[in-house]
Amino acid sequence: MSPPPVPKIDLMAGIECYCCSEFPGIGGAIKQDSSSFRVSEIADESSLGVSKEFGGAQRYPLYLLEKEGVDSNHALFEIEHEHHIRLRVMGIKDAKATTSQYAGAERVWQNPPRELRTRHTRLTLQGFTRRPLGRELLAGNEFSIIIQNPLRDDISGFEMQLAKIANFYGLQRFGSERLVTHLVGRAIVKRDFKKAVDLLLSYTTEYDTALSQEIRQKCQDPSRYRQTLKEIPRGMDIERQLLSALVAGKAPVVVLRAVPLQIRRLFVQAYQAYIFNRCLSMAIAQGEDITSPKSGDLCFEMEGPFTFGRIKKYSSSAISQVQPSSLYYAPAVRMAGYTFQPGKGRFEEITKELLLQEDIAPRDFYIKEMQELSQQGGFRQAPLWCRNFAWTRRPLNVAFKLPKGSYATTLLRELMKPDDPIKAGF
Repeated sequence: MSPPPVPKIDLMAGIECYCCSEFPGIGGAIKQDSSSFRVSEIADESSLGVSKEFGGAQRYPLYLLEKEGVDSNHALFEIEHEHHIRLRVMGIKDAKATTSQYAGAERVWQNPPRELRTRHTRLTLQGFTRRPLGRELLAGNEFSIIIQNPLRDDISGFEMQLAKIANFYGLQRFGSERLVTHLVGRAIVKRDFKKAVDLLLSYTTEYDTALSQEIRQKCQDPSRYRQTLKEIPRGMDIERQLLSALVAGKAPVVVLRAVPLQIRRLFVQAYQAYIFNRCLSMAIAQGEDITSPKSGDLCFEMEGPFTFGRIKKYSSSAISQVQPSSLYYAPAVRMAGYTFQPGKGRFEEITKELLLQEDIAPRDFYIKEMQELSQQGGFRQAPLWCRNFAWTRRPLNVAFKLPKGSYATTLLRELMKPDDPIKAGF
């Protein structure tokens, strides 16, 4: 059975194929309510080093942040606004989910409150750490997801397909129905800061909401900026910040800096993600097995279920026959960035070709005008690397664990193969 056509919005995000072509999609929908999509962080407990009491090296408060109906960035804004506390998190969690993650204070604090609440969040003090929370302490995420109204609730055989799934970035990385973040990132890398501002304000897609499309239409007319600023919904906080800076007559680079740094960085990172998705798509189209190492590949040496160790060049002749290589080495893709150097590996050649198509040089990712947005590059595993997959029926519930940076919707896309990912909750 041939897979269904790839939805247009997936193509726009650089996802150009299905990996589990033998498995017919079950349809259905996710995220119809927040409680049906649950995410919990898996931390590197040994490195976290939590003490229940303040003292000695343990002086930075660590909270468990439970939230619903808001993404992690806006949850932190809400906490800071209501309680004047600045926290940081290890990973960004979606708004359309019930999530549990760690949040750490950025300063030494001896007597922090034991519990705090806002409209969308609850914070519970867990103890104190030696240093502020960092992304390197995140190992992965655990998911429990109910799929509503599937065509069938027997998914026997899907487990056999898991190893084939590519580690695509999900639509959330690009702004979901607007799918704009990578376009903004491309404009920034190309130093077209005015275009980046225009895209943030006025770009829309056929998947966008009617209200959003109406506001974007108004934002296309600079003579209406002041009036649009009065009409724009409070929820469009980034657009309000941009319009306020434009009304004040500021230059495009300054206007962009009105957007909080942690969100601004996402734009260039989303552009890297788009190039990564296209790289994997092209490799699969060329018949490459992207989930198993091949001589000459750069690979992660696996040090644990979700511990991607050092990068090394894979050679089948150098691997002990006692250890199955596919279990211990994960093919790695060198990300586009200012340290990118084309090698002779399968993925480097494709990324080099994509950069030429984009009319981008690796050095362009070092952005002198906005150095805080520069991106070095790094590596990302090619296979999804799903673990502990399980499912139950009536209702159909799937549970699994993924490494940090991987998307549950990437797995669900292969399982459900929705005709319209946005209507299906992606």
